[in-house]
Amino acid sequence: MAATSKKSQKKNPKEAPNFNKSSKQPFKATKKKMKKEQNDAVKTEAVASLQLEDDEPAFPRGGGSALNRRERDEIRAEVDAEFETEGRGSKKRKSFQHRNQTEEDDDLGSLFGGGITGKLPRYANKITLKNVSPGMKLWGVVAEVNERDLVISLPGGLRGLVRASDAVDPVSENEVESVADNTLSSVFHVGQLVACTVLNLDNDNRESGKRKIWLSLCLSLLNKGLALDSIQEGMVLTAYIKSIEDHGYILHFGLPSFTGFLPKNSHNDIKINTGKLLQGIVKRIDRTRKVVYVSSDPDTVSKHVTKDVKGISFDLLIPGMMVDARVQTTLENGVMLSFLTYFTGTVNARILFIDPSSRAIGLTLNPYLVCNKSPPPHVKIGDIYEKSKVIRVERGFGLLLEIPSVPVSTPAFISISDVAEGEVRKLEKRFKEGSCVRVRILGFRNLEGVATGTLKANAFEGSVFTHSDVTPGMIMKAKVIAVDAFAAIVQFPGGVKAQCPIRHMSELEIPKAGKKFKVGAELVFRVLGGKSKMITVTHKKSLVKSKLPIISSYADATDGLLTHGWISKIENHGCFVRFYNGVQGFAPRSELELEAGFDDGPIPSSLYHVGQVVKCRVVSSVPASRRINLSFIIKPRRVSEDDIIKLGSLVSGVVEQITPKAVVVYVNGKKYLKGTITTEHLADHQGQAALIKSVLKPGYEFDQLLVLDIESNKYIFSAKYSLIKSALQLPSEPSQISPNSVVQGYICNIIETGCFVRFLGRLTGFSPRNKAMDEHKIDISEAFYVGQSVRSNIIDVNNKTARITLSLKQSSCSSTDASLIQDYFLLEEKIAKLQSLDSSESELNWTKGFNLGCLVEGKIQETNDIGVVVSFDKYNDVLGFIAHHQLAGTTVETGSVIEAVVLDVSKTEHLVDLSLKADFIDKFKESSRNQNKKKRKKDASKDLELHQTANAIVEMVKENYLVLSIPEYNNAIGYASRYDYNSQKFPQKQFLNGQSVDATVMALPSPSTAGRLLLLLNSISESETSSSKRAKKKSSYKLGSLVRAEITEIRPFELRLKFGVGFHGRVHITEVHDDKVLENPFSNYRVGQTVTARIVGQINHSNNKQKSSQFDLSVKPYVLSGSFEIEDELATEEFDFSTGQQITGYVYKVDSEWVWLTISRNARAQLFILDSSCEPSELDEFQKRFHVGKVVTGHVLSVNKDKKLLRLVLRRILSISDKVSDEKASKRDDQEVSVSNENVTAHIHEGCIVGGRVSKILPGVGGITVQISPHTYGRVHFTELTDSWVSDPLSGYHEGQFVRCKVLEISQSVKGTTQIDLSLRSSREGVISQDAREACKNVHVQKIEDLHPEMAVQGYVKNVTPKGCFIVLSRKLDAKILLSNLSDGFVKDPEKEFPIGKLVTGRVLSVEPLSKRVEVTLKTLGASNKSETSNLSSLHVGEIISGRIKRVESFGLFITINDTNLVGLCHKSELSDDHIDNIETEYRAGERVRAKILKVDPQRNRVSLGMKESYVLDGDNTEETSDEEADDETIKSNGFTGDSKLISLPDNHMDVEYANLEIPILAQTESRASVPPLEVTLDDENQEDANDIVGRNQEHVDEENTLDEKSKRKAKRKAKEEREREIRAAEERLLEKDVPRTADEFEKLVRGSPNSSFVWIKYMAFALSLADVEKARSIAERALQTINIREENEKLNIWVSYFNLENEYGNPPEEAVQKIFQRALQYNDPKKVHLALLGMYERTGQHRLADELVEKMTKKFKQSCKVWLRRIQRLLNQQQDRVQSIVNRALLSLPKHKHIKFISQMAILEFKCGVPHMGRSMFEGILKEYPKRTDLWSIYLDQEIRLGDIDVIRALFERATCLSLPAKKMKFLFKKYLEYEKSLGDEERIEYVKKKAMDYVESSGGRTPYFSSNAIFASDDYEGIVCLMHYEGLLS
Repeated sequence: MAATSKKSQKKNPKEAPNFNKSSKQPFKATKKKMKKEQNDAVKTEAVASLQLEDDEPAFPRGGGSALNRRERDEIRAEVDAEFETEGRGSKKRKSFQHRNQTEEDDDLGSLFGGGITGKLPRYANKITLKNVSPGMKLWGVVAEVNERDLVISLPGGLRGLVRASDAVDPVSENEVESVADNTLSSVFHVGQLVACTVLNLDNDNRESGKRKIWLSLCLSLLNKGLALDSIQEGMVLTAYIKSIEDHGYILHFGLPSFTGFLPKNSHNDIKINTGKLLQGIVKRIDRTRKVVYVSSDPDTVSKHVTKDVKGISFDLLIPGMMVDARVQTTLENGVMLSFLTYFTGTVNARILFIDPSSRAIGLTLNPYLVCNKSPPPHVKIGDIYEKSKVIRVERGFGLLLEIPSVPVSTPAFISISDVAEGEVRKLEKRFKEGSCVRVRILGFRNLEGVATGTLKANAFEGSVFTHSDVTPGMIMKAKVIAVDAFAAIVQFPGGVKAQCPIRHMSELEIPKAGKKFKVGAELVFRVLGGKSKMITVTHKKSLVKSKLPIISSYADATDGLLTHGWISKIENHGCFVRFYNGVQGFAPRSELELEAGFDDGPIPSSLYHVGQVVKCRVVSSVPASRRINLSFIIKPRRVSEDDIIKLGSLVSGVVEQITPKAVVVYVNGKKYLKGTITTEHLADHQGQAALIKSVLKPGYEFDQLLVLDIESNKYIFSAKYSLIKSALQLPSEPSQISPNSVVQGYICNIIETGCFVRFLGRLTGFSPRNKAMDEHKIDISEAFYVGQSVRSNIIDVNNKTARITLSLKQSSCSSTDASLIQDYFLLEEKIAKLQSLDSSESELNWTKGFNLGCLVEGKIQETNDIGVVVSFDKYNDVLGFIAHHQLAGTTVETGSVIEAVVLDVSKTEHLVDLSLKADFIDKFKESSRNQNKKKRKKDASKDLELHQTANAIVEMVKENYLVLSIPEYNNAIGYASRYDYNSQKFPQKQFLNGQSVDATVMALPSPSTAGRLLLLLNSISESETSSSKRAKKKSSYKLGSLVRAEITEIRPFELRLKFGVGFHGRVHITEVHDDKVLENPFSNYRVGQTVTARIVGQINHSNNKQKSSQFDLSVKPYVLSGSFEIEDELATEEFDFSTGQQITGYVYKVDSEWVWLTISRNARAQLFILDSSCEPSELDEFQKRFHVGKVVTGHVLSVNKDKKLLRLVLRRILSISDKVSDEKASKRDDQEVSVSNENVTAHIHEGCIVGGRVSKILPGVGGITVQISPHTYGRVHFTELTDSWVSDPLSGYHEGQFVRCKVLEISQSVKGTTQIDLSLRSSREGVISQDAREACKNVHVQKIEDLHPEMAVQGYVKNVTPKGCFIVLSRKLDAKILLSNLSDGFVKDPEKEFPIGKLVTGRVLSVEPLSKRVEVTLKTLGASNKSETSNLSSLHVGEIISGRIKRVESFGLFITINDTNLVGLCHKSELSDDHIDNIETEYRAGERVRAKILKVDPQRNRVSLGMKESYVLDGDNTEETSDEEADDETIKSNGFTGDSKLISLPDNHMDVEYANLEIPILAQTESRASVPPLEVTLDDENQEDANDIVGRNQEHVDEENTLDEKSKRKAKRKAKEEREREIRAAEERLLEKDVPRTADEFEKLVRGSPNSSFVWIKYMAFALSLADVEKARSIAERALQTINIREENEKLNIWVSYFNLENEYGNPPEEAVQKIFQRALQYNDPKKVHLALLGMYERTGQHRLADELVEKMTKKFKQSCKVWLRRIQRLLNQQQDRVQSIVNRALLSLPKHKHIKFISQMAILEFKCGVPHMGRSMFEGILKEYPKRTDLWSIYLDQEIRLGDIDVIRALFERATCLSLPAKKMKFLFKKYLEYEKSLGDEERIEYVKKKAMDYVESSGGRTPYFSSNAIFASDDYEGIVCLMHYEGLLS
């Protein structure tokens, strides 16, 4: 560090500090002490300080001083003398104190480090919180980027904060584009190096360790003092992007005096956006334009060194600047450097900090920082490292460690306070350099790359150490460390802090938090969630103690879930409930369990409060939209099915309560069902709705109410007449709406852009503003009101998004009836009746005297400007009114009596409108005279007809309607509404009295119209659809009328015409010619041509999109002729088509699957692609063959009268007698057409040729599934794919391919499903030559009758078992091949050599036509017959032969007889006189043996052998041989030859001479009746049964030895004869029965054996063979329901087959299997189900799923040895390294009594799958603990014998036979030893073992104990031991 200039200190002595006293009292400007740098360990960083004077413009060259040598020497001498004088004076007094003070100043002194005194400092300067001052410039690295601030890692482990406003310079809008819009994350990133300026520190009254350093990254502060003149080429400057231009970027340096420019080709493709900070090297300076040109290549910038060019001032130094520095001296904690000199031998360093107040500069040599990169973090907070090496011990400070992180080690510093819990006095003695310690990471200093850690023991305890360890719902104890008015701060044991808001401190609100929470108290909290590093906890007892599952994400909210939450907000319409991790749900008002339950009931805030914990139920959730619907009603109310009413139904109800917003009604006839009617739904008219509500009283009954909506068993009704009238047409789903139809509804919401119209339920459509009104100038909120009844025209329906677009324009939605005015008058009458009840009037008696049109008498009461008021004597409360224009010029005076005609009666207002017009009075008097004369003359109004249009005169203009008179019809009085549904609030059209209007009669007077004639003004409806036009059409043009029309448009399928005045029509393409069908029937017509046509129909607008066409016309010559009668034509409109009828139509649409045809103007047809041809080439060009307009002729297959749709096929339909029964057509997803009663096979019959499409290629020899109709599939057998036998017949087919098929057979099941067998062989169609056909016929055998022995056949391998295989010969014919007949030689692996699908050629051995069983051999004729037969003749029963063991099986030995090529079988029961548990351990392949021939069967080429010692030692046993031969004759006479000792057949048939074989053989034979012949196992007996039989034989050995040999043979013979009779009877029963081949036969079978899983699984396989997967699933479901609950294993078999089914055909398979798996767990032993699923995963190679499952199993079945072994076996098979950890876990989980079993089995797995020496170690370990366990010795020996290391095996035997064990155990070991040596054939070793056994017997025969005191063998035991040894064959 360079010393400061002393010359300047002399000039300014007042400002300079007293250097001699600096050691005691540091300089004020540098009082703030800086923390020591912790990167000293790696010796990569050195910090130096430099002090410069303010008046020095630049660094002097040499870096020492600006003075010359002489001046410097003088000043130094003066200062030294002064220092020494003062030093001597105080040295004696305060030597000890001075020494301590100096050391303290060196450690925590100023940034000068004592260098100003002229002496070199002892320590390098360091940064601490105390010596950081405002204005200091620091280099840092961005540690965190938050939304509002940045966290900067500073030197010395400090951290600073940068506010968002201090991150960039405030820029003028005129100069630069604003970068404020850019977020901090777009400008800064973690790890970015930045230079920053200290703004300020928090006040000193806060704790020093908690003070915050506020920084600024503004370049205006950093570059303060930088001017354009001081910038030199080669300098590195920091700037940010001001704007992006075409050729580069404009830079901003924080100063307004100049700008910068960065060319685009100079940044090396760095991603640059506006506001980004970057460093650049000055390349050129344009001082005229004040532009600095820079280059920002990262490599160049990082390597650039600032040179001392023309001197650089102190203000221009920036942190991060790299300089050449020269080492002046080394300090105790660093080095002292000088820089910006011309000295050589320098090093590169970067400026770390700059302190303007002390003019000190710190440098760093950290290699990462020197390369301008931040050190990468290789450790994570909370990580624990076991072996961290101590690099250096800092006395009094701490430890420097080397953390073994990956990929490189990381230095770490452990503060002395974190070394141990207590005080550590002598750190260097406790920790030695090079020793290893256990450390936990506390933090990471991003700038230095040094981690901080702790060695405290308590730091390694607890589950929470960092914020990432905290999970929502976690319950933990925490300590309260601070409490304020809003929250409490608590701390977990690991040091993590959390906040407990005041609302969560208690169940109830507390006024003062300090009373509830005391600092230092330890309480139990539950984590609510955490955002960033802010963790929120709760102390509410109901939440902490809750056992219910929590909701921490929207995906956790499953329907029906009960959980606890707390209310966060209360609204009138419901409550918002918050859960963990910020998840929020909403409980509507109806689910809050309020007393009334309606909108006007108690408000929720009166029952609940914010913060209250509530138990709620999840009703529904939508995680994608973050919505959860809740209910406070835990148990939803149950309503019986009888009481449930459906949406859209009509009910009646009684008023229960009237609330301000609604009317509550009870539903008649439904218990406990009630609902509400909102005010706007009481009437269609807004005014009447409020009026009727004001007079309603409880008890009033509504005759008809519409169920408008149902919300949580609460019903919403509507009394609107318009909705009730159209209840059947109201839609509740989008699928019920068709475009261009008009639907009644009501407005539920209005926004600026349009209106929402609702129908039933929540079905809502939207009418945009431009579609809502014809006049767009009107404000939409003023044109409509919420609840208004409207008619909506459907414009578009999107079924995918359920969006409905509507139009409310009056021009397209005008009313077609008078329902609006009709409802008005009916409701007025009801209101009047309710009013009369209030006024104590029983009924409206006064209205009877004022019938409409009648003459009444009254007195003039008053005359005014409006009219005349009339009173009536009989009715005092009724007034009459005569308007001026109704006086008809009559002058009336007050008090005079007049007679007037009643025009209108207002029953609610008790007002009668009268008229004095003579026309009305004369009309009434005339009608009265006619009645007196009893002349029956019709009233004038009755002359009017419905829908008749007439001219009317406005008599009176009411607020809502007009009173009209019709002069043409005797002045009949009618009433018409002034507005329509949609125009209620529109500005109304003004009418004048006496005005003439056109109106249409809509309803004649009747009680339903309140006795009024109802009219509809034509001005209300649009012109084209007005009622007047309809009247004209009715009167002018009728059905059958001839018209002259002009063609206006020619379309592909119709002519558009116009005729008359405003009438339009169309001529369908089928209405041009009579019977001739032409390609282009419109070719002779032109636009503008006039034609004569006849009206044949009227178009229904609701079903037709084209509204302009009003009539259907025809120009057929026959129709135009006079012989045409309209009734005949109308008869054809009944859609009279029959199946098989031939019709012709025109193609109007073609898609990928269907051709759509128009047959007539009201009939359509569709043709499926596969019905269009049977040639694949034509099917490929389907869309090209059928173009729009093409004429197609076909036959009707089915008729849908509802949709007027036909299904066509091109081929002829069979007659009714030949048809196959109908199959229900399944619903089609891709077509909107559902054809009812579709006869799918009516056009398909056996022998026909059809077109098909390959749907699925089945695995193995399953063949392929071919689609031949939209919902009909057929199956092509594997042998029906090609004519010739090829190795891979599937190679030429792929899914989606079109094929030509021949139907072979159509079968029908009981349930109606149709199975169709197809063939793709061309020979089936008879298109090949006769010779080829004969050849094909010989090769493909179709019937079993065509087979005979020795016939050559070919087939494909269908199934392979260890005992042979099955092959398919044809579609209905299979054959079996035994293992011995697979090859002339030995077949080692049948599955590998005979894969499924392989083509084989063989000969027929036997044929059983009744049972349909065929046996085939693949052996050559010579090899299988001649040689063996000749050799068999040389063998005789009773001979002793020698041979070698060829193969060892579990059921016996195959022995090759010497000097022959024959192999005989010695069954395990004939191996020894004693029972043998494990044949594999006793015998080995290749071993020489002697055996006796027990039986020779020349017919079957089989030899049975015996190896018992009694056979071999006694070679002549003629009596027994003769008995055996007699037995064989008996067997043959009974027709059964079931020998067990076979030649080269690896099965376990046992000879019938053994008495215990009776039950298994007979039972298995009986079971054949229920097994399909081609799936039966090759052996007639299960291996397990054979083992059981042998075991039972062994149990009775002692008993049988006591019997006399002769009597035993007689008993055998008798039992054998009885058994043969039973077997023969069973076989005869089998021959009478056939194997099930149809669904009906399987149904009979399952009814007979309902608990047999074997039968059910075969049934499922049968369904799958027909490609009917759904059928197979239904069979599985039936089986699970049918099988008895006690038959758990049978049910488990069904579940396993269900697993396999879904794994193969599920969609997706994984999810389908999991669903079945979850169901299976509920009915079977969970462990068995898990093991079964694991086995399925392993068989199918789904290793990922298997690993996941076995992981779950080890957690669920921790105490199951089998589960742990399965997991270990998987790890060994996968050669993974985690075996030992799993073994340790298993031993911890398993009970102790299972440890031996587990370890022994684990050792066996190591021998078989893993490393043998690991298995040896395990065996040695358990034998060390249990040396007397001979079973363990036996298993150990077996494993070593299997490996075959002779030396190891013999050494192990020696150890075992030297043990001190009881005599029986020693006998076992000696016997095993001897058998092993015999297997090797070493005679010397055999004698050695025998001698050793004799030695043991002799040594144990004395009276002295041989073993121990616990097992004493006296001389009395000797004889027994010797006999035992002789018996076992150990002694010869």
